Amino acid sequence: MLLAELAEVSRAVAATRARLAKIEALAVALRAATPPEAPIAVAYLSGELPQRQIGVGWAALRSAPPPAASPSLTLTDVDEAFTRIGAVAGKGSAVSRRELIGSLLGAATGDEQRFLVRLLSGELRQGALDGVMTDAVARAASVPVAQVRRAVMLRGSLPAVAEAALRGGNDALAGFGLLVGQPLKPMLAASAASMEDAFAKIADGVPAHAAVEWKLDGIRIQAHLAGGSVRLFTRTLDDITARLPEVVATLGKLPVRAAVFDGELIALRADGSPLPFQDTAARAASDAPGPAVPLSVFLFDVLHLDGADLIDLPDEQRHAALAGIVPAGLLMPRLVTDSVDSATAFFRDALAHGHEGVVVKALSTPYAAGRRGAGWIKVKPRHTLDLVVLAVEWGHGRRRGWLSNLHLGARDPRAGGWVMLGKTFKGLTDELLTWQTARLLQLEDHRDDWTVYVRPELVVEIAFDGVQRSPRYPGGVALRFARVLRYRDDKPAAEADTIETVRALAAG
Repeated sequence: MLLAELAEVSRAVAATRARLAKIEALAVALRAATPPEAPIAVAYLSGELPQRQIGVGWAALRSAPPPAASPSLTLTDVDEAFTRIGAVAGKGSAVSRRELIGSLLGAATGDEQRFLVRLLSGELRQGALDGVMTDAVARAASVPVAQVRRAVMLRGSLPAVAEAALRGGNDALAGFGLLVGQPLKPMLAASAASMEDAFAKIADGVPAHAAVEWKLDGIRIQAHLAGGSVRLFTRTLDDITARLPEVVATLGKLPVRAAVFDGELIALRADGSPLPFQDTAARAASDAPGPAVPLSVFLFDVLHLDGADLIDLPDEQRHAALAGIVPAGLLMPRLVTDSVDSATAFFRDALAHGHEGVVVKALSTPYAAGRRGAGWIKVKPRHTLDLVVLAVEWGHGRRRGWLSNLHLGARDPRAGGWVMLGKTFKGLTDELLTWQTARLLQLEDHRDDWTVYVRPELVVEIAFDGVQRSPRYPGGVALRFARVLRYRDDKPAAEADTIETVRALAAG
């Protein structure tokens, strides 16, 4: 498949807001690709690279050479070029990468150049998010979309699943299983404003037992143990094993041959209270040897144990298996109850220990990797949303010279893109203003006299007092008294909260 063909598909998908039309256009393109080309096509149309990062920034893309007169680049040509560029290292690597990217762009037509620049700069936004692309893969391969979702859950890679589906259909998808050492996308929790609401969502209005667990303000971790080795993955599936020797040592003592655990890491003071999130994040991000700030481990789920996959078992059975193999000191505190009053007391105890809140879990729910459903409901003492920064205005007065007033957007998974919910400059310390000014200028797309418009990549956690109807913004709703809590470098924009979530809060 020529790159020019994929660039045209991207243009057509971006030109329509209709979900079904997007799916059909993507499916037609995937059918035209060979099985080896399919994972490349899926990645590019999702705005990603199979190589993830290749070290090419804006500086290398600013001055493209004259375009080629006619298309000749294939998807495999481009993929091989990206692999070569990503492999460049050492002295003079920046110059070498610039020369290689210049050679690639010189072989591309004008349309192809624009596609490649948008792809490499993170600006390829045509509404082909995971859900749309998953449906397109299913349609292209003529397989049930549920089969594709399950394979993605187990493999953690839609491009790899697309290649298998197009090559072997249902039989190939049935061959996907949980592999120890291959991270899964984590199961996610929906939100509720109160314990009563959480129990109502869990039980669908019928009184029932539920598990209530502490929710820590830490780092989500997935631990894979096999043959005496331990590998640690973040919620974004990055391997951070080498950074956390104390965690590896702790988990390496567990009496298991093979296991996959889900849990949380957090930095604690001597009295057991949590240090600020920044301490935990800095420790998990540091490559410096030795645990300057050691992280404590709290496990709350097990997905595989000694040869048996557990993800399809109900929560109650998975937790029994977890408690049977993990010492109490490594387990997330948990209460099973049918009493909202007891659950509320447990919630208050979690807050008293300095933690974020609780997660209420249906005892019958399986592990739905990569999905946010009604099986897990988080309850916090305040309303929060993870939103994306769309633009930012220059400050006035003592904030002159800083980018201050943030334009906040929620994700729109149906139409693609983002829906603005309002602005805020509250909650920003001088230190945070300095950091966000530098970071947002790196993401700049264009500007006018007062506003810098940025690529929608930076996720910020926003606290607010409520949601109100507002004709001022296109989504019809706005946040009341929004304020910044922190930036979420651990969360990609694709996992930001949706406009449906915000509208549901307004309706409630």
